[in-house]
Amino acid sequence: MANHSQLGFQDASSPIMEELVEFHDHALIVALAICSLVLYLLAHMLMEKLSSNAVDAQEVELIWTILPAIVLVLLALPSLQILYMMDEVDEPDLTLKAIGHQWYWSYEYTDFKDLSFDSYMIPTTDLPNGHFRLLEVDHRVVVPMESPIRVIITAGDVLHSWAVPTLGVKTDAIPGRLNQTSFITTRPGIFYGQCSEICGANHSYMPIVVESTPLPHFEAWSSLLSSS
Repeated sequence: MANHSQLGFQDASSPIMEELVEFHDHALIVALAICSLVLYLLAHMLMEKLSSNAVDAQEVELIWTILPAIVLVLLALPSLQILYMMDEVDEPDLTLKAIGHQWYWSYEYTDFKDLSFDSYMIPTTDLPNGHFRLLEVDHRVVVPMESPIRVIITAGDVLHSWAVPTLGVKTDAIPGRLNQTSFITTRPGIFYGQCSEICGANHSYMPIVVESTPLPHFEAWSSLLSSS
């Protein structure tokens, strides 16, 4: 959960988000090195007079042509690797269908015979003490920890977006189209997200709450909800 003084990302709770944080740090180091080199060259040019040999040197032109290409490769290779990892859905243990509506989410656990529910934001007047305003819902998405989860995402009216930052997940919900994403939670906890596509007047009032639990607790929860 983010706080007011936080400058970086939320704590990663999935392997994909861990990779994204590492790539972000890698890109920042590269950008810092580029800025330092450019500032040094600017200061050197302002403080010292360049000779005609330095201005016309073929070696300098070769370096400032090849060096940016090498930097781009250093950024592109890990970026492409993460993109392919985010698109990979390999033998999920559980499939969840998320349907966006104005302005709530509907969820269906397709591996179960009759397990579905609507998830509405809890109004501020009904919010229990200690819960987060505009982020808590009446029915959370419960998933087993350390299990591959596939999420099939669509919408019933307008464009929505199913996004949970700490899991590294953000996928558009488009009417008439099925998009899919996947994640693995690496620890138990409650992870908050929101619709990330402007979808109308109450766009900011359709939060997403994913609760990661050990497998025995998930089985007990699913059995209780299916029988009710």
